[in-house]
Amino acid sequence: MSKQGILLVNLGTPDSTSVSDVRRYLDEFLMDERVIDMNAFGRTLLVKGIIVPFRGPKSAKIYRKVWTENGSPLLYYSIRQKELLQQKLGGDYYVELGMRYQNPSIASALEKLKAAGVSSIKVISLFPQYASATTGSVHQKVMEIVSRWQTIPDISFLNSFHDHPGMIGVFAENAQKYQPETFDQVIFSFHGLPQRQLIKADDSKRHCLQSPGCCSVLTEANKFCYSAQCHHTARLIAERLSIPKEKYTVTFQSRLGKDPWAQPYTSEVIHRLGTNGAKRLLVFSPAFVADCLETLYEIAQEYDLEFKALGGEGIQLVESLNDNPRWIEVLSEIVSEA
Repeated sequence: MSKQGILLVNLGTPDSTSVSDVRRYLDEFLMDERVIDMNAFGRTLLVKGIIVPFRGPKSAKIYRKVWTENGSPLLYYSIRQKELLQQKLGGDYYVELGMRYQNPSIASALEKLKAAGVSSIKVISLFPQYASATTGSVHQKVMEIVSRWQTIPDISFLNSFHDHPGMIGVFAENAQKYQPETFDQVIFSFHGLPQRQLIKADDSKRHCLQSPGCCSVLTEANKFCYSAQCHHTARLIAERLSIPKEKYTVTFQSRLGKDPWAQPYTSEVIHRLGTNGAKRLLVFSPAFVADCLETLYEIAQEYDLEFKALGGEGIQLVESLNDNPRWIEVLSEIVSEA
């Protein structure tokens, strides 16, 4: 009996912390038309002429702050998730891991699945909330590669799992040991997106950013909106932990450039809270299922220092799902449901 193929995909990471490897990663990442959605000439000029040459050395220094003896945390935990999921699913499945950018590539993972003779492929992008720049880009890449195959097996794609009860539960369990009720404020910090990308994803052209708080409640009209899915994830985790609405805030981090992005910005909210006398902040980052640069450095180090400079005692990061056995169980549930 043929095995079912499972392709797990995460964003990607440099092969090392060398400037050349970081530049190679940034080049592939930022040249993706779904990430920087401008004309090819302008994108090439911006990425290859400005961002990669000047940002490469700075980014390499930052990556060194989170690199471990196992290398990139994102890659390490992604590999662990693949290995543990394979053990959980057993011999009827063949699980492979691909990174959207750099290694192991999606192409190499798909070739392994093809060589194994799988009867079908389920593509599970490890981004809980759907965005064109993440899940959409993965789906497009997979379809481009498979379209060149002579024999194409059954292929299915998972759009998102932002409200999966199991995932919500693991994030909540990770936070319980910190006693969320003892913090001045809880922040759910998601990776940001330019507002123009949020608007472009509104196929009706009648809803996105048309009214205050349009993302705060998930509806039929905004069911594919990244920001609305983020708010929904945060609300479900808060409800699981009995955190009242006034005690938590949904924010967005990692802004690049001067264009308006999804708001409010995490750094500005932390600054406001610190200025107003908050001492202890608990921060989730539920856009990631594995700890990475954005959680281990941007939140746990950079924002923590900013908050302490304003008189705060510190920021406590709620760790991501990583290789938590319960998360592996949830992944197996997602596979069976997809």
